[in-house]
This record gives sequence, structure tokens and C-alpha cells, in this order.
Amino acid sequence: MDQAITTYLLKNRGQHLTELKEFLGIPSISSLPEHKEDVQKAAGWVAQSLQAIGMENVKVYDTKRHPVVYGEWLKAEGKPTVLIYGHYDVQPVDPLNLWDSPPFEAEIRDEKIYARGATDDKGQVFMHLKALQAILQTTGTLPINVKFLIEGEEEVGSPNLPLFVKENKELLSSDVVVISDTSMIERGKPAICYGLRGLCGLQIDVKGPKSDLHSGLYGGMVQNPIHALVEIVNSFHNEKGQITVEGFYDQVAELTAAEKAAYESLGITDKSFINQLGVPELFGEEGYTSLERTWVRPTLEVNGIYGGFQGEGIKTVIPSEAHAKITCRLVPDQDPDVIVELLQKHIQSHTPPGVSVKVTPFDKGPSFVTPFDHPAIQAAGRAYEKVYNVPTSFTRMGGSIPIVAVFDQILNKPVVLMGFGLPDENFHAPNEHFNLENFDKGMETICYYWYELEQSL
Repeated sequence: MDQAITTYLLKNRGQHLTELKEFLGIPSISSLPEHKEDVQKAAGWVAQSLQAIGMENVKVYDTKRHPVVYGEWLKAEGKPTVLIYGHYDVQPVDPLNLWDSPPFEAEIRDEKIYARGATDDKGQVFMHLKALQAILQTTGTLPINVKFLIEGEEEVGSPNLPLFVKENKELLSSDVVVISDTSMIERGKPAICYGLRGLCGLQIDVKGPKSDLHSGLYGGMVQNPIHALVEIVNSFHNEKGQITVEGFYDQVAELTAAEKAAYESLGITDKSFINQLGVPELFGEEGYTSLERTWVRPTLEVNGIYGGFQGEGIKTVIPSEAHAKITCRLVPDQDPDVIVELLQKHIQSHTPPGVSVKVTPFDKGPSFVTPFDHPAIQAAGRAYEKVYNVPTSFTRMGGSIPIVAVFDQILNKPVVLMGFGLPDENFHAPNEHFNLENFDKGMETICYYWYELEQSL
């Protein structure tokens, strides 16, 4: 790779950060209807930026909800074609009072840029734009062909993207899909993720009396919906951290000895997690390490629970209803539809008398695993090593990127997950940030990768 590319990135760092702040300033929260125009604005920003760096055939495609942005550069005849996927939508910012600076007014402190979307995923999408711009500006060409697919619904489960991919299979055809929406192991330790857990989610609505009741007049006479909901939620696990839904583990494959040894070799201890998370001790499914619990074992979590009086002081009522939001992280061979059905059966069979329950399924997506000895993945490992000067680790990740399995199934090409975030950067939480060390090294790594890939495919 030409040294002029690195020089260009260094020289233009200030301008790049200014542009990134502008991108981060758009409150493109895909889950909230009041931000629909902001999501549209972010799509337009991405399209304009693609054109500015030299991409062609840039187009904003409407979907049933939020748009998809496409752009391409296909002038490297006989060279590999890369489909770069990312998302410009972000999570809500609640609770706002826990932010140290406004979430949509990007601020740099201690060589970290703070804003919603800084690491998930606007910052990492932006890096791909500027890495390609650096190569084009300094060499006039690219070592590979490039297609961009940047969506606005990842944070709500990408409900419309599978159909778009299916209908535009030829447009999106490529030799490899590259995604930067994952994390490194820790600072200075790059990792390529070769497996993601799947996802399914649902809401539980428990209904009791037709309206809130005075607890003095009716307490002891009727079932309290909150009590009933707590009983249902408590039935999901036993004291060993195991999920008690019948059939939940039936399709779960056990970890291979080779994978187990590979995870142990990373040297990540429970103490490091305890310090990072600020908890007195860890807890999870008995018989597995913390990494195994988060990478290769399924989970069932209560993400939110609410009902009754929420204000200051006491209001002596028996609430009319109570609600909970549940998500499961799934592993290979677990079918999200089957798991939802098992959950529904379990909830119905564990509903106490005196209330009715409604279960509403939400986000669903299968898990994903790809061989990490593929040339495209190994080339990414070499690119990391050129910049970070340490061996690259090959890991799985506990999170879910719903569209990854869709790419695997429909496009039938390897998916390379080369992320530059860090586990403690508060994605989905207040004070989300992105370390500028990885912003700088990440763009250089991406540039190296395109030249490594040119020689590998």
C-alpha cells in the first residue's frame, strides 16, 4: 500500500472529524416515528457522501419504512468485488439525564468522540467512506470493486432489508461482504468475528381487572397483574441460570474442543469483566465460562418490565395491567420461530389464575457462523496485524446483526466482520463513544485490507 494513503488520512484527520460530527448530529432513531424525517435526512447524508468520495450510481431506495442507500465503483476490471454493509440508524438515547454531553452534539474528550451512533454504527460506516476516498484521492483508482449497502432499520431488526436483498440479488452480487459493526477484544487487540447469535423477541401483556383498583377495598380479592407477571418471568430460569422453557436447548450444539481451547487462549478473565461492568460478581448458566455464555450459549433476558404507579411517593392501587419485554439470543441450529412458539406455550402454562395474557412476537433473526480459514477472512487478519502489530484473534460475538444470516443465505458469499469498536464504548447506552485511536488505525487497516484482498481472491 502506498505511504501516500496514510499521509492523506493523517493530513485530513481534522476535516474527517468535522464531517463525522455532522453525521452524528442527525438524530436518526429508527424506532421512534417522530424521527422519521431525521432518518430520511441521514439517508440523504450518506448518499451525498458516497457521491462526494467518487461512488457512482448512488441511489436512495424507499422501503416500507426507512430507506436503503446504494452506491458503487466498478472500474477494477478482473478484481474482486466487495459489498460493504452498514447502518445509519441509531438507538434511542434514554435515559437522557445519564449523558454527560448531548447525545446528538458530538464532543471529543480524552481522544474519544461521544455521541449516539459514534461506534454503532455511524463511526464505522464513516471510516469505510474515508478509507476509499483516501485511496482514490492519492492513486486515482481502487484495488477492488466496491458496492455499498447502508440501511436505516438495523436497530429495529432490519424488517425490510431481506426482501430488498432478495429482489436485488444481481445488483448486490459480490465476492465477499464486509461489515464493520462489531468490536475488538480490547484496546490494541483486533478480532475478526466469525459467528453471531440469532435473536427473537416478544412482549408479554398481562391483563387483570378492567381498571386500577383501590388496594384497600380490593386487595386480597383479585390477582395483581404485576405479581402474576413476576411469577411468569421467574419461571424462565432456575437457580443455576439455566433456561427452563421445555425444548429450549434441544437444537443447541455443544462447543467443540478446538473452539473451547481457542477461547481459553485469549486469556480473558472474569475479573476483567467484573471491573469493566462494575458488578460484585458474574452470574450465568452453570458449567460454562463467561465467554462461552456470551458467545456460544443461548440466553433469555427481560429487557423491560412495567406496570402500576410510576411517580413519586405511593399510590395504593392494584394495577389493571403489567408488561414485560423479552429477548432471546440464539445459537446455530436454533430456529427463532420454534423458540417463539416454545416461549408462548411456556407463558400460557405458567400464567396464574385471575389474569389473561397476550404474547406479541417482535424481532427475529437466525444465528450465523462462517469458516474463519476463508481467504477473505485471513486477509483481514493480516491487514489488522500490519497496523496493530499483534496477532488477530478469531472470535464469536454475543450480539446479533440480523441481516448477516440473510446475506449468507441469499448471496451465498463469505461475510467478514471486521469491527473497530471496543466492548466498553456504551453502544445502546448513555455516553456512547468511539476511541479515536481505532478511528485512525481502523481506516489504515481498511486500506491495507483492500490491497490484501486484491491478492487473495
